[in-house]
Amino acid sequence: MLGSESLMSRWASKRIVVTGGSGFLGSHLVARLTRLGYKDIFVPSIKQYDLREKEAIIRLYEKTKPDVVVHLAAVVGGIGANRESPGRFFYDNAIMGIQTLDQARVYGVKKFVAIGTICAYPKFTPVPFKESDLWNGYPEETNAPYGLAKKMLLVQSQAYRQEYGFNSIYLLPVNLYGPRDNFDPKSSHVIPALIRKCLEAAAAGSNEIVVWGTGTASREFLYVEDAAEAIILAMEEYDKPDPVNIGSNMEISIKELVLLIADLCGFKGNFVWDAAKPDGQPRRCLDVSKAQEEFGFKATTPFHEGLKKTVDWYRNHGK
Repeated sequence: MLGSESLMSRWASKRIVVTGGSGFLGSHLVARLTRLGYKDIFVPSIKQYDLREKEAIIRLYEKTKPDVVVHLAAVVGGIGANRESPGRFFYDNAIMGIQTLDQARVYGVKKFVAIGTICAYPKFTPVPFKESDLWNGYPEETNAPYGLAKKMLLVQSQAYRQEYGFNSIYLLPVNLYGPRDNFDPKSSHVIPALIRKCLEAAAAGSNEIVVWGTGTASREFLYVEDAAEAIILAMEEYDKPDPVNIGSNMEISIKELVLLIADLCGFKGNFVWDAAKPDGQPRRCLDVSKAQEEFGFKATTPFHEGLKKTVDWYRNHGK
């Protein structure tokens, strides 16, 4: 991999605003930028700058005058959270993205990095998912409002490039995992949810764990530090309108994932599959060739190693 260490940076001395920079992915991105010598990074807090409010975005840009905006701020969650709050997931993500990008154009931001989601793909996308498949159907129902809200950033990015010459790029990361993930059982994604369940069950001496779905669905996962690396490479090297997948080019069934996490957590009991709960999208695995071709990104963290680091982090920091 080319690696961001070897880049002749366009932006290292410029001001970079990272929305959502104190969140899971954002905190790793900011840490990586800092290690690489980027000098002027601003992370807006939601208390000071609620990006659902246009006035807050105007204040943010007037104060910071950024050269680059990396838009990570989002309302996210697992299948359960998406089912419970589809309206909020649609509105909050759509309004944040539309207004943050629009005001970036108004204020003369030099580059906007929009972070989309794997949930934008159609429910029955051929595997591996190619960027050209993005518009060939409706997303999986449980997270369609979220996926479509984030997908509108791609439409806006391309429209603004066409009409205004605005440099906005759009990245499509697969499911992320790693230290500092969200382990709240009400809103977490599958890996942190399973890690918490397995560790708590092992500590309590429980004999079984209930898992949503049938276990037949598959997912692809990307270690969060690899995702941060991909964003920096794209920020520096990529200036085209086409969306780009960001992933690891691996696929694992949920059943296999459960067994792997249980082993790392020391849980020796049984699993009860609650088939009344949804599996979500049947399969997920990305074609990641464009990211390597366009800006030299290739994931480097082996899945087992990344999982172990995530489990170890939660053992030491989890509540």
